Amino acid sequence: MSCVDEKHQGGGSVDGCRIHTKTSTDDKHDTAPRPEHIAVCVCTYKRPQLLKRLLDELCHQETEGQFVFSVVVADNDVSRSAEQVASDFAGTSRIAVRYCVEPRAGISLARNKAIENAAGDFVAFIDDDEFPSKRWLYNLLKTCTEYGVDGVLGPVKERFDEPPPKWIVKGNFFQRPSYPTGTVVAWMNARTGNVLLRADLFASIAEPFRPKFRSGEDQDFFRRMIDRGRVFIWCNEALVYEVVPPARWKRTYLLRRALLFGSMWGVHDNPAQRDIVKSVIAIPAYMAALPFALLLGHHWFMRLLVKLCHHLGKMLSLLGIDPITDTYVSS
Repeated sequence: MSCVDEKHQGGGSVDGCRIHTKTSTDDKHDTAPRPEHIAVCVCTYKRPQLLKRLLDELCHQETEGQFVFSVVVADNDVSRSAEQVASDFAGTSRIAVRYCVEPRAGISLARNKAIENAAGDFVAFIDDDEFPSKRWLYNLLKTCTEYGVDGVLGPVKERFDEPPPKWIVKGNFFQRPSYPTGTVVAWMNARTGNVLLRADLFASIAEPFRPKFRSGEDQDFFRRMIDRGRVFIWCNEALVYEVVPPARWKRTYLLRRALLFGSMWGVHDNPAQRDIVKSVIAIPAYMAALPFALLLGHHWFMRLLVKLCHHLGKMLSLLGIDPITDTYVSS
Protein backbone atom coordinates (compact mmCIF):
# COMPACT_ATOMS: atom_id res chain seq x y z
CA MET A 1 0.00 0.00 0.00
CA SER A 2 1.48 3.31 -1.01
CA CYS A 3 0.34 5.58 1.77
CA VAL A 4 1.81 7.99 4.25
CA ASP A 5 2.52 6.57 7.70
CA GLU A 6 2.92 9.46 10.09
CA LYS A 7 1.99 9.92 13.72
CA HIS A 8 1.21 13.32 15.09
CA GLN A 9 -0.64 14.93 17.94
CA GLY A 10 -4.28 13.87 18.02
CA GLY A 11 -3.74 11.15 15.41
CA GLY A 12 -1.95 7.98 14.55
CA SER A 13 -1.32 5.58 11.71
CA VAL A 14 -3.78 2.96 10.58
CA ASP A 15 -3.16 0.45 7.77
CA GLY A 16 -0.10 2.42 6.69
CA CYS A 17 -2.09 5.58 5.95
CA ARG A 18 -2.04 8.90 7.67
CA ILE A 19 -5.11 9.32 9.79
CA HIS A 20 -6.04 12.31 11.91
CA THR A 21 -8.61 11.55 14.57
CA LYS A 22 -10.35 13.51 17.29
CA THR A 23 -11.34 12.31 20.70
CA SER A 24 -14.96 11.27 20.70
CA THR A 25 -17.32 12.87 23.18
CA ASP A 26 -19.40 9.69 23.25
CA ASP A 27 -18.91 7.46 26.28
CA LYS A 28 -17.97 3.99 25.08
CA HIS A 29 -20.43 2.55 27.56
CA ASP A 30 -23.29 4.70 26.26
CA THR A 31 -26.23 2.53 25.23
CA ALA A 32 -27.61 5.11 22.80
CA PRO A 33 -27.76 3.95 19.14
CA ARG A 34 -24.53 4.60 17.31
CA PRO A 35 -24.98 7.23 14.58
CA GLU A 36 -24.36 6.20 11.00
CA HIS A 37 -20.82 6.83 9.78
CA ILE A 38 -20.21 8.16 6.27
CA ALA A 39 -16.75 8.01 4.71
CA VAL A 40 -16.48 10.87 2.20
CA CYS A 41 -14.05 9.79 -0.52
CA VAL A 42 -12.22 12.40 -2.58
CA CYS A 43 -9.99 11.32 -5.46
CA THR A 44 -7.61 14.08 -6.48
CA TYR A 45 -4.97 14.74 -9.12
CA LYS A 46 -2.82 17.87 -9.13
CA ARG A 47 -5.58 20.26 -8.01
CA PRO A 48 -4.54 21.27 -4.48
CA GLN A 49 -6.35 24.62 -4.46
CA LEU A 50 -9.65 23.09 -5.51
CA LEU A 51 -9.15 20.28 -2.99
CA LYS A 52 -8.61 22.84 -0.24
CA ARG A 53 -11.86 24.57 -1.16
CA LEU A 54 -13.74 21.28 -1.01
CA LEU A 55 -12.29 20.29 2.37
CA ASP A 56 -13.05 23.71 3.83
CA GLU A 57 -16.66 23.49 2.65
CA LEU A 58 -17.05 20.02 4.17
CA CYS A 59 -16.56 21.63 7.58
CA HIS A 60 -19.97 23.27 7.20
CA GLN A 61 -22.00 20.09 6.72
CA GLU A 62 -25.17 20.05 8.84
CA THR A 63 -25.65 16.63 10.43
CA GLU A 64 -28.43 17.39 12.94
CA GLY A 65 -26.90 14.63 15.06
CA GLN A 66 -28.08 11.97 12.62
CA PHE A 67 -24.63 10.83 11.46
CA VAL A 68 -20.91 11.39 11.68
CA PHE A 69 -18.48 11.52 8.78
CA SER A 70 -14.81 11.26 7.99
CA VAL A 71 -12.80 12.07 4.87
CA VAL A 72 -10.54 9.91 2.71
CA VAL A 73 -8.24 11.76 0.31
CA ALA A 74 -6.87 9.44 -2.39
CA ASP A 75 -4.03 11.22 -4.18
CA ASN A 76 -3.41 9.90 -7.70
CA ASP A 77 -0.27 12.01 -8.07
CA VAL A 78 2.98 10.15 -7.35
CA SER A 79 4.54 13.48 -6.33
CA ARG A 80 1.90 13.81 -3.57
CA SER A 81 0.65 17.26 -4.58
CA ALA A 82 -2.37 16.90 -2.25
CA GLU A 83 -0.43 15.82 0.83
CA GLN A 84 0.19 19.27 2.30
CA VAL A 85 -3.42 20.35 1.82
CA ALA A 86 -4.70 17.18 3.50
CA SER A 87 -2.17 17.51 6.32
CA ASP A 88 -3.01 21.16 6.97
CA PHE A 89 -6.73 20.38 7.02
CA ALA A 90 -6.22 17.41 9.33
CA GLY A 91 -4.29 19.59 11.75
CA THR A 92 -7.04 22.19 12.11
CA SER A 93 -10.31 20.37 11.44
CA ARG A 94 -12.47 18.36 13.81
CA ILE A 95 -13.14 15.92 10.98
CA ALA A 96 -11.13 12.68 10.87
CA VAL A 97 -8.99 12.62 7.70
CA ARG A 98 -7.12 9.76 6.08
CA TYR A 99 -4.65 10.50 3.30
CA CYS A 100 -3.35 7.83 0.93
CA VAL A 101 -1.56 7.72 -2.40
CA GLU A 102 -2.26 5.65 -5.48
CA PRO A 103 0.93 6.07 -7.55
CA ARG A 104 -0.45 4.22 -10.57
CA ALA A 105 -2.25 6.66 -12.84
CA GLY A 106 -5.97 6.12 -13.40
CA ILE A 107 -9.24 7.27 -11.88
CA SER A 108 -10.44 3.69 -11.38
CA LEU A 109 -7.32 2.87 -9.36
CA ALA A 110 -7.73 6.02 -7.29
CA ARG A 111 -11.36 5.20 -6.52
CA ASN A 112 -10.40 1.67 -5.47
CA LYS A 113 -7.68 3.07 -3.21
CA ALA A 114 -10.24 5.35 -1.58
CA ILE A 115 -12.59 2.41 -0.99
CA GLU A 116 -9.74 0.41 0.58
CA ASN A 117 -9.25 3.17 3.14
CA ALA A 118 -12.89 4.01 3.81
CA ALA A 119 -14.36 2.89 7.12
CA GLY A 120 -18.05 3.44 7.70
CA ASP A 121 -21.61 2.34 7.08
CA PHE A 122 -21.80 4.43 3.91
CA VAL A 123 -19.35 5.70 1.31
CA ALA A 124 -19.88 9.05 -0.39
CA PHE A 125 -17.98 10.24 -3.45
CA ILE A 126 -17.42 13.85 -4.41
CA ASP A 127 -14.85 15.11 -6.94
CA ASP A 128 -11.94 17.35 -6.01
CA ASP A 129 -13.24 20.12 -8.29
CA GLU A 130 -16.62 20.18 -6.54
CA PHE A 131 -17.95 21.45 -3.23
CA PRO A 132 -21.21 20.58 -1.45
CA SER A 133 -24.23 22.44 -0.19
CA LYS A 134 -24.54 22.46 3.60
CA ARG A 135 -27.14 19.68 3.78
CA TRP A 136 -25.58 17.52 1.08
CA LEU A 137 -24.83 14.45 3.19
CA TYR A 138 -27.93 14.91 5.34
CA ASN A 139 -30.25 14.85 2.32
CA LEU A 140 -28.46 11.90 0.71
CA LEU A 141 -28.64 9.80 3.88
CA LYS A 142 -32.24 10.81 4.64
CA THR A 143 -33.35 9.77 1.15
CA CYS A 144 -31.39 6.51 1.23
CA THR A 145 -32.93 5.58 4.59
CA GLU A 146 -36.48 6.57 3.68
CA TYR A 147 -36.49 4.66 0.40
CA GLY A 148 -34.43 1.72 1.63
CA VAL A 149 -32.21 1.68 -1.45
CA ASP A 150 -28.55 0.84 -2.03
CA GLY A 151 -27.44 4.31 -3.02
CA VAL A 152 -28.51 7.85 -3.79
CA LEU A 153 -27.22 10.27 -6.42
CA GLY A 154 -27.65 14.02 -6.50
CA PRO A 155 -27.36 16.96 -8.91
CA VAL A 156 -24.12 18.69 -9.89
CA LYS A 157 -24.48 22.33 -10.91
CA GLU A 158 -21.74 24.18 -12.75
CA ARG A 159 -20.02 27.07 -10.95
CA PHE A 160 -18.02 29.74 -12.79
CA ASP A 161 -15.79 31.84 -10.55
CA GLU A 162 -15.05 34.02 -13.58
CA PRO A 163 -17.51 35.00 -16.33
CA PRO A 164 -17.13 32.45 -19.17
CA PRO A 165 -17.53 33.19 -22.90
CA LYS A 166 -21.14 33.54 -23.99
CA TRP A 167 -20.93 30.47 -26.24
CA ILE A 168 -20.02 28.33 -23.24
CA VAL A 169 -23.13 29.46 -21.35
CA LYS A 170 -25.43 29.20 -24.36
CA GLY A 171 -24.14 25.73 -25.24
CA ASN A 172 -24.80 24.32 -21.76
CA PHE A 173 -21.62 22.27 -22.07
CA PHE A 174 -21.36 21.73 -18.33
CA GLN A 175 -25.01 21.29 -17.45
CA ARG A 176 -26.04 17.89 -16.16
CA PRO A 177 -29.55 16.43 -15.99
CA SER A 178 -31.52 16.26 -12.77
CA TYR A 179 -34.63 14.31 -11.76
CA PRO A 180 -37.37 14.40 -9.13
CA THR A 181 -36.39 12.93 -5.79
CA GLY A 182 -37.11 9.21 -5.68
CA THR A 183 -36.52 8.62 -9.40
CA VAL A 184 -34.76 5.32 -10.05
CA VAL A 185 -31.49 6.04 -11.85
CA ALA A 186 -30.44 3.91 -14.84
CA TRP A 187 -26.77 2.98 -15.08
CA MET A 188 -26.09 5.17 -18.12
CA ASN A 189 -27.23 8.23 -16.11
CA ALA A 190 -25.27 7.36 -12.97
CA ARG A 191 -22.06 9.12 -11.88
CA THR A 192 -19.81 9.23 -8.82
CA GLY A 193 -19.42 13.01 -8.66
CA ASN A 194 -22.22 13.17 -6.10
CA VAL A 195 -23.31 9.87 -4.60
CA LEU A 196 -23.90 8.02 -1.33
CA LEU A 197 -23.51 4.23 -1.36
CA ARG A 198 -24.04 1.56 1.26
CA ALA A 199 -20.66 0.15 2.25
CA ASP A 200 -21.82 -3.44 1.82
CA LEU A 201 -21.81 -2.88 -1.95
CA PHE A 202 -18.04 -3.24 -1.84
CA ALA A 203 -17.85 -6.16 0.60
CA SER A 204 -17.10 -8.91 -1.92
CA ILE A 205 -15.61 -6.99 -4.85
CA ALA A 206 -11.82 -6.90 -5.22
CA GLU A 207 -11.88 -4.04 -7.76
CA PRO A 208 -15.20 -2.17 -7.66
CA PHE A 209 -13.95 0.17 -10.40
CA ARG A 210 -12.23 -1.68 -13.22
CA PRO A 211 -8.84 -0.22 -14.20
CA LYS A 212 -9.39 -0.75 -17.91
CA PHE A 213 -11.71 2.26 -17.81
CA ARG A 214 -10.03 5.68 -18.00
CA SER A 215 -13.48 7.27 -18.07
CA GLY A 216 -16.96 5.85 -17.56
CA GLU A 217 -15.70 3.59 -14.76
CA ASP A 218 -18.59 4.77 -12.63
CA GLN A 219 -21.21 3.86 -15.24
CA ASP A 220 -19.63 0.42 -15.54
CA PHE A 221 -19.82 0.01 -11.75
CA PHE A 222 -23.48 0.97 -11.61
CA ARG A 223 -24.35 -1.27 -14.55
CA ARG A 224 -22.85 -4.30 -12.80
CA MET A 225 -24.53 -3.45 -9.51
CA ILE A 226 -27.94 -2.93 -11.12
CA ASP A 227 -27.55 -6.27 -12.92
CA ARG A 228 -27.18 -7.79 -9.43
CA GLY A 229 -30.48 -6.28 -8.35
CA ARG A 230 -29.17 -3.20 -6.55
CA VAL A 231 -31.29 -0.05 -6.70
CA PHE A 232 -30.14 3.57 -6.88
CA ILE A 233 -32.34 6.64 -6.79
CA TRP A 234 -32.09 10.41 -7.10
CA CYS A 235 -32.23 13.12 -4.43
CA ASN A 236 -32.65 16.51 -6.03
CA GLU A 237 -32.05 18.34 -2.74
CA ALA A 238 -28.49 16.98 -2.31
CA LEU A 239 -26.76 19.61 -4.41
CA VAL A 240 -23.06 19.98 -5.12
CA TYR A 241 -21.31 22.55 -7.29
CA GLU A 242 -18.64 21.84 -9.91
CA VAL A 243 -16.02 24.53 -10.39
CA VAL A 244 -15.40 25.13 -14.11
CA PRO A 245 -12.09 27.00 -14.53
CA PRO A 246 -11.03 28.82 -17.71
CA ALA A 247 -8.87 25.85 -18.77
CA ARG A 248 -12.08 23.93 -19.46
CA TRP A 249 -13.51 26.63 -21.66
CA LYS A 250 -11.04 25.66 -24.37
CA ARG A 251 -12.51 24.06 -27.44
CA THR A 252 -9.72 21.48 -27.41
CA TYR A 253 -10.74 20.41 -23.89
CA LEU A 254 -14.36 19.83 -24.90
CA LEU A 255 -13.40 17.88 -28.01
CA ARG A 256 -10.71 15.76 -26.31
CA ARG A 257 -13.11 14.94 -23.49
CA ALA A 258 -15.77 13.86 -25.98
CA LEU A 259 -13.27 11.65 -27.81
CA LEU A 260 -12.19 10.02 -24.53
CA PHE A 261 -15.77 9.35 -23.42
CA GLY A 262 -16.62 7.89 -26.80
CA SER A 263 -13.52 5.71 -26.93
CA MET A 264 -14.51 3.99 -23.69
CA TRP A 265 -17.61 2.55 -25.41
CA GLY A 266 -15.66 -0.44 -26.68
CA VAL A 267 -14.32 -1.20 -23.20
CA HIS A 268 -17.76 -2.06 -21.81
CA ASP A 269 -18.80 -5.70 -21.64
CA ASN A 270 -20.98 -6.56 -24.64
CA PRO A 271 -21.47 -3.01 -25.92
CA ALA A 272 -24.82 -2.55 -27.65
CA GLN A 273 -24.50 -3.17 -31.37
CA ARG A 274 -27.20 -0.60 -32.06
CA ASP A 275 -24.71 2.05 -30.90
CA ILE A 276 -22.53 1.17 -33.88
CA VAL A 277 -25.44 1.81 -36.20
CA LYS A 278 -26.16 5.14 -34.48
CA SER A 279 -22.56 6.27 -34.88
CA VAL A 280 -22.34 5.15 -38.51
CA ILE A 281 -25.42 7.27 -39.25
CA ALA A 282 -24.51 10.18 -36.97
CA ILE A 283 -20.96 10.85 -38.19
CA PRO A 284 -21.77 11.78 -41.81
CA ALA A 285 -25.00 13.49 -40.74
CA TYR A 286 -23.24 15.72 -38.21
CA MET A 287 -20.43 16.51 -40.62
CA ALA A 288 -22.95 17.64 -43.21
CA ALA A 289 -24.81 19.74 -40.65
CA LEU A 290 -21.76 21.58 -39.24
CA PRO A 291 -21.82 24.49 -41.75
CA PHE A 292 -25.52 25.10 -41.05
CA ALA A 293 -24.95 24.90 -37.29
CA LEU A 294 -22.30 27.60 -37.58
CA LEU A 295 -24.90 29.90 -39.13
CA LEU A 296 -27.07 29.42 -36.03
CA GLY A 297 -24.26 30.43 -33.69
CA HIS A 298 -20.90 29.25 -32.45
CA HIS A 299 -22.46 27.41 -29.49
CA TRP A 300 -24.56 25.28 -31.85
CA PHE A 301 -21.51 24.53 -33.98
CA MET A 302 -19.51 23.42 -30.93
CA ARG A 303 -22.36 21.33 -29.53
CA LEU A 304 -22.58 19.46 -32.82
CA LEU A 305 -18.81 19.09 -33.05
CA VAL A 306 -18.67 17.64 -29.52
CA LYS A 307 -21.32 15.07 -30.43
CA LEU A 308 -19.42 14.25 -33.61
CA CYS A 309 -16.22 13.64 -31.61
CA HIS A 310 -18.11 11.38 -29.20
CA HIS A 311 -19.28 9.18 -32.08
CA LEU A 312 -15.83 9.27 -33.68
CA GLY A 313 -14.37 8.04 -30.40
CA LYS A 314 -16.76 5.08 -30.46
CA MET A 315 -15.85 4.11 -33.99
CA LEU A 316 -12.12 4.48 -33.36
CA SER A 317 -12.41 2.21 -30.32
CA LEU A 318 -14.14 -0.36 -32.52
CA LEU A 319 -11.06 -0.25 -34.79
CA GLY A 320 -8.71 -0.63 -31.84
CA ILE A 321 -7.49 2.97 -32.06
CA ASP A 322 -7.09 5.04 -28.89
CA PRO A 323 -7.49 8.72 -29.86
CA ILE A 324 -6.63 10.02 -26.37
CA THR A 325 -3.62 8.48 -24.64
CA ASP A 326 -3.55 10.83 -21.63
CA THR A 327 -4.77 9.39 -18.34
CA TYR A 328 -6.62 12.61 -17.52
CA VAL A 329 -8.03 15.24 -19.87
CA SER A 330 -7.53 18.51 -18.01
CA SER A 331 -7.10 21.06 -20.79
